[in-house]
Amino acid sequence: MQVKEIMTRTVISAGSNTSVLDVAALLVDNRISAVPVIDGGTLVGIVSEADLLHRYEIGTARDAAARPWWQRFFAGEEAPWNYVESHAVKVRDIMTTPVVSVADDMPVGELAALFESRGIKRAPVVNAGAVVGIVSRFDFVRALAARAKVTRREHSTSDESIRIALLAELESQPWWRTRRSDVSVADGIVHITGLLDSAEERVAARVAAENIPGVRGVEDSRMPAVPAGGYM
Repeated sequence: MQVKEIMTRTVISAGSNTSVLDVAALLVDNRISAVPVIDGGTLVGIVSEADLLHRYEIGTARDAAARPWWQRFFAGEEAPWNYVESHAVKVRDIMTTPVVSVADDMPVGELAALFESRGIKRAPVVNAGAVVGIVSRFDFVRALAARAKVTRREHSTSDESIRIALLAELESQPWWRTRRSDVSVADGIVHITGLLDSAEERVAARVAAENIPGVRGVEDSRMPAVPAGGYM
């Protein structure tokens, strides 16, 4: 799956000369948490709720005077920016730049890793230099919900087809021990017997089974390969 398959294609944007108060209204009116900033067709920044958190109009500006004297001493270099953050009139003064953008053909697995490594919640989607969408963590949730609807429409399958599909998945995992475990299926209930090394393996096997269409339940009666008291 690629970014273009889950992104939001309707892009609501602002210009760098848009007023901060207008951007606040834009976020509220459209029920969104951020907007890309575009000038002359070029992506120049992004403004999110976080950029509007500390504002003098609502009494949330960072108050240096309220800090202990030693914190005020070390915060001196931050004071000018704190003032800009809370009093800026134009978006250009508070927008985040440079912007982390992504290509529309990026695999969603890479996108998830990017979000996690950079600690971001959203990114504009760019194709040939133009912003063609925006993708956020919510789009992952929406894609997952859409997948749930498809799964519910899938027909149940036979016990043998469940067993074959489950074994194919289990045998592709490094934690599965084929020679020490046996899998059977009866009336949609998966039965696993044999030995295992850890409780986590039991959970992982159950999760694998629950991903197979037609599975109604899982009964795992495997015993620990090493008794709780250690080797005899």
